Amino acid sequence: MGMDHIRGLRGGLLALTLAGGLLLTGCGGGADGSRASDGAAKSRTGGTGRPAPVPRPGTSQGERPGEETGDSDRDAAPSPDHLSTFALDVDTASYGYARRTLADGRLPDPATVRPEEFVNSFRQNYERPEGNGFSVTVDGARTDAEDWSLVRVGLATREERHEGERAPAALTFVVDVSGSMAEPGRLDLAKDSLGVMTDRLRDDDAVALVAFSDEAETVLPMTRLGGHRDRVHAAVRRLEPQSSTDLGEGVRTGYDTAVEGLREGATNRVVLLSDALANTGDMDADSILERVSDARREHGITLFGVGVGSDYGDALMERLADKGDGHTTYVSDDEEARKVFCEELPRNIDLTARDAKAQVAFDPATVETFRLVGYDDRQVADEDFRDDRVDGGEVGPGHTVTALYAVRTRPGASGHLATASVRWLDPADRTPHEESGRLEAASLGADLWRASPGLQVAAVAAYFADDLRRGDDRRPALPARPSLGRLADRADRLATVAQDEEVRRLAEAVRRAERLRG
Repeated sequence: MGMDHIRGLRGGLLALTLAGGLLLTGCGGGADGSRASDGAAKSRTGGTGRPAPVPRPGTSQGERPGEETGDSDRDAAPSPDHLSTFALDVDTASYGYARRTLADGRLPDPATVRPEEFVNSFRQNYERPEGNGFSVTVDGARTDAEDWSLVRVGLATREERHEGERAPAALTFVVDVSGSMAEPGRLDLAKDSLGVMTDRLRDDDAVALVAFSDEAETVLPMTRLGGHRDRVHAAVRRLEPQSSTDLGEGVRTGYDTAVEGLREGATNRVVLLSDALANTGDMDADSILERVSDARREHGITLFGVGVGSDYGDALMERLADKGDGHTTYVSDDEEARKVFCEELPRNIDLTARDAKAQVAFDPATVETFRLVGYDDRQVADEDFRDDRVDGGEVGPGHTVTALYAVRTRPGASGHLATASVRWLDPADRTPHEESGRLEAASLGADLWRASPGLQVAAVAAYFADDLRRGDDRRPALPARPSLGRLADRADRLATVAQDEEVRRLAEAVRRAERLRG
């Protein structure tokens, strides 16, 4: 898998968003509404989910090397094939943890900053397909750097179904009760959130509860909620902080409990709530991850990781979710916790696509070089795009996904610029399908900061993450990156126009980073 940020024109593409049908009654979803307008032209195609063509290898197109004339040229080196491929995946934990760290008066460790998770923390208003699968939207706008543009590739799944239309859920909550979880905003937050979940799940849903510190215990076996909510509440109330953290034992016991309580026809998930700071027992990430991977392959049980705490094992939680075909997020207060358990977790219940992968083909006649923003760990070999044995991402309804590229066009470029394709398997019968969208060079005429609000928000988030990763020589700055002060001003204006509190919080985080930079 992997290229680094710019290893030429290879890169992985497309962000996804994990989605899903409403799991909780009474929980309202929100989107930040971003219409493509103001001159950032686009190409769309609705997700009819046409059957996929016969598998064929990825294409390869030659390109002559470009000349290095400045910092922007170092952002990407020419590649022989102009293809960018990766498995769909969307997490938001990196952005949430960065906000928490900045609020505590510290700059986040650059190693914990993943730009795609910043970008995908803001939902977009892309057109949606009617059935399973995706619609594809491709647009872009010019930056202040000569011949450099930002190109946005957006995916959207169908709208969420009504609460009664989804399959029942079988959720195994694996809760960290180690001593570090005694800090305010950790175990207390988890218990409050589980209480909310218990009251709002359906009667035909089922819940199991595993607690772990230096040992792991199944506090509650898989229990249908109809007539048993008091029993679940009592089990949650008994959770109290104990001693050290054997995360490996917690994960193993959680998956064993999930397998024992496996429900045919239901969506089976393990939900891990932890600061992911393992300090005893099996601390080898690979052996812990193998248990997660086995359960995914054999039983289809996937993982949803919820991180808490001012100190947080970001890398381990991220790897666990990737191995478990899952999703990670991070919460630091009651408001965020309720959003996660009322909105994000429900979107992981239903499925609209399995093993989803995306590929962008840039036209060498118009594109000199490009750089994918983020997705460093989700790369797929170009020739594996149509190999359905290669693992992709599981995606549910109600979500959007955004991937940004910094693209340097050739002088005077005109005509076709890029084609973005997404491939997935039907969740019921695993039939492969594909959908594509195209972008023409003429569509890049607008200035970035006069483009659609959604593209501007994505750009602010990406530039912000890029600044926080400053100092990593492997990741040169994105072209035309504004100062933190200018980014905060733009976010403030966008929040005012859209009346969007999530974008307002983005502006606040950027201003905190500016003050800490001095």
